[in-house]
Amino acid sequence: MPLKLLIGGGGTGGHIFPALSIANAVKRHCPDAEILFVGALGRMEMEKVPEAGYKIIGLPVAGFSRTKLWKNFGVLIKLWRSMRMARKIVKDFQPDVVVGVGGYASAPVVKRAQKSHIPTLIQEQNSYPGVTNKLLAAKACKICVAYPEMNRFFPEEKIVETGNPVRQALTECNLTKAEAKKALGFNPDTPLVVSIGGSLGAATINEAIEAALPLLARNGINLFWQTGKIYADIAIPKAEPYVNVKAMPFVKQMDVAYRAADLVVSRAGAGTISELELLGVPTILVPSPNVAEDHQRKNAMALTTRDAALMILDAEAVEKLPEAIVKTVTDKELLDRLSTNVKLLAKNKADEKIARLVIELAKNNQLKK
Repeated sequence: MPLKLLIGGGGTGGHIFPALSIANAVKRHCPDAEILFVGALGRMEMEKVPEAGYKIIGLPVAGFSRTKLWKNFGVLIKLWRSMRMARKIVKDFQPDVVVGVGGYASAPVVKRAQKSHIPTLIQEQNSYPGVTNKLLAAKACKICVAYPEMNRFFPEEKIVETGNPVRQALTECNLTKAEAKKALGFNPDTPLVVSIGGSLGAATINEAIEAALPLLARNGINLFWQTGKIYADIAIPKAEPYVNVKAMPFVKQMDVAYRAADLVVSRAGAGTISELELLGVPTILVPSPNVAEDHQRKNAMALTTRDAALMILDAEAVEKLPEAIVKTVTDKELLDRLSTNVKLLAKNKADEKIARLVIELAKNNQLKK
């Protein structure tokens, strides 16, 4: 009997890419597996999942507003509709196992599966879990985490420290640093900074990078700048006068960009950190302050306390980041130390570890039927 897997969640690349990695790993072991995704309407999973070859159903679910409380009435209506849709999805698809990767859309399908006595697995990317996963943990069969000491939040007997799955292309790229720099159109003998603020972009990082442009040019430092879709129209014209800068809304070849980078400037999302750890990339992290429970700062501190990355707070980035970039990327000893230490934190083959747990839960459930 083909394995039937339902995966719920999304909202950001940090949720979507691990979900796709898990699905791909399950497919490698069980090529005839039927896999269905459930995401949030209007979010990036509705585009990325079909591009990867999987079916997805969108729910009208949305997050609660902490500042505009009157909007939460509409959010509750959307949640009610999503719960009804999730019930029908689970009933029609009849999954053997359901995986929740976090984000708005994971709660309705995982909760419904748990009520239907279908085994569930939660994948928590961050060092400080989101509200959704904390609520779903009590009835989950397995909870896959990337950081130690997560028994502060979850039942210890359910925790499996797997690490975060990353995009397969990142680990399969065999380019040398010089080859990767050439592929991006840069001189291989010149220091290269890669700035990434996520698919939508990060306002503070973009402002800080803009402030750094003259300083980078004077110091002969090249810049590969992912502005994000929201800020592209403002940021890209700022880069045009500088021959040492290439700016674009979104980087599809992150495998090449990571290989080329002497230094990365990034937010501190858990998925990005896992990628940087696996590849041993020296990084300055600028945690987003606009996330639940300030979890990005906690993610960053998990590295900085081990001398595996540098951190500049969002409120200080425009003032401090330009000089920090120049100082760091020109200090070979510091770069080597950061690279060595961040690699020590890497957890390899997280997708395979999670896939094996998923398959085990599914097969055990099939035997009970």
